[in-house]
Amino acid sequence: MAITQLGDIIVPELFDPYVVNRTKELSALFDSGIVTNNSEFDRLASEAATIHNMPFYEDLTGESEPIIEGAALTAKQIASNKDVSTTIRRANMWAATDLAAALSGYDPMMAVADLVAGFWARDLQKELVACLKGVFGTYQADGGSVTPMADHIADITKSGSAEAKKISAAAFIDALQLLGDAQGSLTSVVMDSATKAYLKKQNLIETQRDSTSVEFSTYQDRRVIVDDGCPVDGDVHTAYIFGEGAVAYGVGDPVGNVSTEIVRDGKMASGVDYLVSRRTFILHPRGVKWTDKVREHIETPTRAELALPENWQPIYEPKQIRVVAFKYHIG
Repeated sequence: MAITQLGDIIVPELFDPYVVNRTKELSALFDSGIVTNNSEFDRLASEAATIHNMPFYEDLTGESEPIIEGAALTAKQIASNKDVSTTIRRANMWAATDLAAALSGYDPMMAVADLVAGFWARDLQKELVACLKGVFGTYQADGGSVTPMADHIADITKSGSAEAKKISAAAFIDALQLLGDAQGSLTSVVMDSATKAYLKKQNLIETQRDSTSVEFSTYQDRRVIVDDGCPVDGDVHTAYIFGEGAVAYGVGDPVGNVSTEIVRDGKMASGVDYLVSRRTFILHPRGVKWTDKVREHIETPTRAELALPENWQPIYEPKQIRVVAFKYHIG
């Protein structure tokens, strides 16, 4: 009797694009608009370089001039600068026995792909939280503490009374105000499950449906994404408030890259199939450049290195960086 092997149902040329697309569909980061992908980010992620320059023009500043007959206008320069991102490379491998439950599906290749895509969607969220820990972190330099993104951090845990340290509608509004008249661009918030539960007990979490009848939660009209990777230091919780397009995402396909691979180990009595899935991508908070100061491997930064504040430096004008860190207590 012929035995169906993993290699008989997985067609890499079809499997990999499906996994990439389904990862985006399954990720709340994409669904909320926090993370955006386009062909330029894909091109950068496919480059052989480990870091990528992303030039941009500074916003126009200064004052207008009065129009006076016979008087010449003064030409001003348009300043330019560059954001910098890094390529992140990750992989995972599963044995066919771990995927056995999926093999009975109507379309087994798609069933397996959904499992793999679900893993990458969750993993991508962990990568972003690591980046944010670094972006909003503090490090020691020249004998003092340096917090490059201090003007984007709302910390109410230093307030006087215990009640004032708790997350509240007023405190959340103050956090939004850090972006001033640009606060309307902040549309989503990533928080841990304990925070959501605390707010839900106070009937402050609302449930809404999108155009496809998929339910999602909101807090003060901002979409809520739950991730227990959000920092919790003792009784200090940190949530991140985002604007649309705050994070750039690029899917790379560099020369020699094998995104999906089936490896068969025939040494076992019945043989074991392994599914290897690799990802080369950019996941970059827009306007905060990667400094590459602390990095052990040239191939990729580790997740721990993404979380190091020395590796990040704001480069955009403050209001153009569409993410705020909010620190608070819960009851």
